[in-house]
Amino acid sequence: MKAAAIITAGGLALAGAALAQDAAPFGQEEDVTYAAQLWDDMVEADLAGEGAVQSFPYPGTDPHGMMLETFYASATVEGHTGALIVKRNYGPEGVTVDQVLGAPSEHLGAVTVMFQREDGYDPETNNWFWAKYLPDGTLDRNPNDMALAGLVGKGADAGCIACHQGAGGEDYLFTTDADLAVAE
Repeated sequence: MKAAAIITAGGLALAGAALAQDAAPFGQEEDVTYAAQLWDDMVEADLAGEGAVQSFPYPGTDPHGMMLETFYASATVEGHTGALIVKRNYGPEGVTVDQVLGAPSEHLGAVTVMFQREDGYDPETNNWFWAKYLPDGTLDRNPNDMALAGLVGKGADAGCIACHQGAGGEDYLFTTDADLAVAE
């Protein structure tokens, strides 16, 4: 009886380790917490939330939106200041610049973000942290009910990283090849 208990306990320990190792590289509790802190910084900087600064929208495409606004800034989360790209995604298909300018909150579908975290976060992806927020600041979720925050799409055929790894300049940015380094 004792031997069976030892084998069962050992088997459970190994199974637990395997499950932890196979966890997705995004949507974990620490990613959700970090994304909430990043959202708070964006709201404080008027890049998100009610009263956010507005720019002139430009035509977009899936998966982001039919009209977009993109902002380049910096943010500080947990003592680290990094480059921040905020993309507001407007729709539905057929939405016009005038409609977005006239009633942005009625057309905002999501806010997608890239934030360059500290060296060592994930050097393989230039240390980018990815998040997709709904207009109210909650995180969007994928069909498997995982929060879209962290290394979204790493090692997958779809998702933020899977798409953006095809951007020129090896910086994961389609919109610019500017040096976005931020002095800390």
